[in-house]
Amino acid sequence: MRRLFNFFTAFAIAFLVSFTAATAYVNADEKQDELSFTTQEKSFISSHKSLKVGYVRDRVPVSFLNENGEEAGISHYIFERVSELCGMKFDLVPLPDGDVTYDYLLGEGFDLVTSVEYNDENKKARGILISNPYFSSRKVVVARENLEFRYDADWSVAVSTGSQTLKKVLAKTFPNFEIKDYDSISDCFDAVNSGDADLMIQNQYVVEYWLTKPKYEKLNVIPVVGLDDQLCFSAVVSFDGQEGPSQEDGQTLIDILDKSIAEITDDEIGNFTIQGVMENQYEYTFSDFLSRYRYSVLILAVSLLIILTLILLLSRQRIRFAESKADAKAKGRFLSTMSHEIRTPLNGLIGLNYLMSQKLEDKEKMEEYIKQSSVTAKYLLSLVNDILDTSKLEEQKLELVLKPVELELVIETVGSIERNAMAEKKLQYNVDYELTYPYVMGDEVRIQQVLLNLLDNARKFTHKGGIVNLSLKQELTNKNEVLTSVTVSDTGRGMSEEFQKHIFDVFAQELETVSKGNQGTGLGLSISRRLALLMGGDLTCVSQKGKGSSFTFTFVAKPAEKPLKAEEHSVILENNRPRVLVAEDNELNGEIIVELLKSNGFEVELAVNGSIALQMFNESDPNTFGVILMDLLMPEMDGFETAKAIRALDREDAKTVRIFACTANSFAEERDKAFASGMNDFITKPVNIEELIRKLCE
Repeated sequence: MRRLFNFFTAFAIAFLVSFTAATAYVNADEKQDELSFTTQEKSFISSHKSLKVGYVRDRVPVSFLNENGEEAGISHYIFERVSELCGMKFDLVPLPDGDVTYDYLLGEGFDLVTSVEYNDENKKARGILISNPYFSSRKVVVARENLEFRYDADWSVAVSTGSQTLKKVLAKTFPNFEIKDYDSISDCFDAVNSGDADLMIQNQYVVEYWLTKPKYEKLNVIPVVGLDDQLCFSAVVSFDGQEGPSQEDGQTLIDILDKSIAEITDDEIGNFTIQGVMENQYEYTFSDFLSRYRYSVLILAVSLLIILTLILLLSRQRIRFAESKADAKAKGRFLSTMSHEIRTPLNGLIGLNYLMSQKLEDKEKMEEYIKQSSVTAKYLLSLVNDILDTSKLEEQKLELVLKPVELELVIETVGSIERNAMAEKKLQYNVDYELTYPYVMGDEVRIQQVLLNLLDNARKFTHKGGIVNLSLKQELTNKNEVLTSVTVSDTGRGMSEEFQKHIFDVFAQELETVSKGNQGTGLGLSISRRLALLMGGDLTCVSQKGKGSSFTFTFVAKPAEKPLKAEEHSVILENNRPRVLVAEDNELNGEIIVELLKSNGFEVELAVNGSIALQMFNESDPNTFGVILMDLLMPEMDGFETAKAIRALDREDAKTVRIFACTANSFAEERDKAFASGMNDFITKPVNIEELIRKLCE
């Protein structure tokens, strides 16, 4: 049933992708005219209408030959788009298996080679010039299910003979690994599956394709921190007097390709990726069936084979039907949980709003209601943030913000946040740590987020009068990085062995804890573990029913120096109050931000859309405004267009005025687009007013 579902899903997605891709290409000719090719580049294009391009053929679904011997996969769609943009035809020629030498490429007259890894080794290689990446994804580790992967272990790694650059990267990144050569990617999978090699490292899309084969069902995928798979073109050029394309022609070709690649949008790459994956999913074959049920096939007579096949198909349909019902039930439970989680605080806010309208003259009551409203609103915000974090982690779009972190301050901060709530339950809170490396390069917000989640759970699930402990220890790895381990343990009710198997699943909740008043979204531990993995560590749990639980959070970071103190900012914060122009189309939001800033000593003017903001700035005297707070989604002219228009004005302060994006959209794409349009900073709504004032005054 699931494969039938996958088929219809693939069909639907392929249809949507085809429609989207067709729409994207409507103005292809116009885009090509817009590319700013130099006279030399245009001359090169005119004299090289066709290029001989070497094509890697064993990387399904990224780059391969289909059953008809035609080029296919994600890269194929990207190459068609690059060819369309630069105006040169790509004659794709499959490269031979194994290690392809420079002499072979030069002798066979190849102009370009595809699927070359974008790294320092290839940038410095003689005889090739590489372009900017045209496709990026992640590399992942493939290992047997019982292997506990560690970066500092002496693993044997299977690598295909055609992956010479990968060998160099592995030797540099993991010098303790033993590299073992195999003829092909399938041989590498077989080696890991049989135990001849401990693991292999390969592109995530290639791995997902191969692991759908039943023979590899006992292999696991493990994320690799900081090892991306960026693919680019390489131009083949001559050196040391050899005959062949000149360095100058090669560089011209690379410049043309870079300009064409830059024109391809992230949405187009996303469409190509979906289309390449969905059109080239591994098809479950009869040999796969025999491999999985080989003992049954040997026992049963040939005369019963057809009947057995029908019975098995019927059984599998029933299982898949049951699974689909279970999936629907899980989704329904999630929607019910989310509805409860959102409706409960919303009901509280509505009730408090009514009570405040009835008690306007009672100052003491009003202060109490406002305090309760603030707490409820912050809970709603944390719920939305959890859902967004889950989405970003699923799509691998969450990025860590690395800066020096004072770990002692982090521990004190999370303790101060939880200490009052623990005191109300008469819980004993103990902290024990020894900081060999008190400062590390990490994401302070995400480290604090994980620790708060663990302490909050320990408090919620520990009986009145119980104990919560937090301990921290550190050690230096053989890569001169700091492995920090934080354990949060409690004497609470603990968890069943069955639930511990699913404790880090998204939306996981034990029914017993929900029934006892501890209902939540089930997102916190899932997010925390994924964050730990993103930091090069892990989050593990040991628990015993009725005796408590212990969670250990580890992360890897480079040592850092103590950051410089900035007492001088206090003087700036007191004396520097720039005049602020607020561009906000929502009337209520505009009034609130204006009043908040005025109450903190700022002079403020409000523009109800981007067009008016541009007009007000252009008609003002130079240096009237020090900062512009720019909403991104506005009628007539959005924030991106307005920022570009202001930067383009012929006045000196157009280049120096600070422009802050102020938006409810917190995704990395919006942030990048804001900076690309000329903005200086990015502030998310709901606005943290203290943080905003600090940024305005700096």
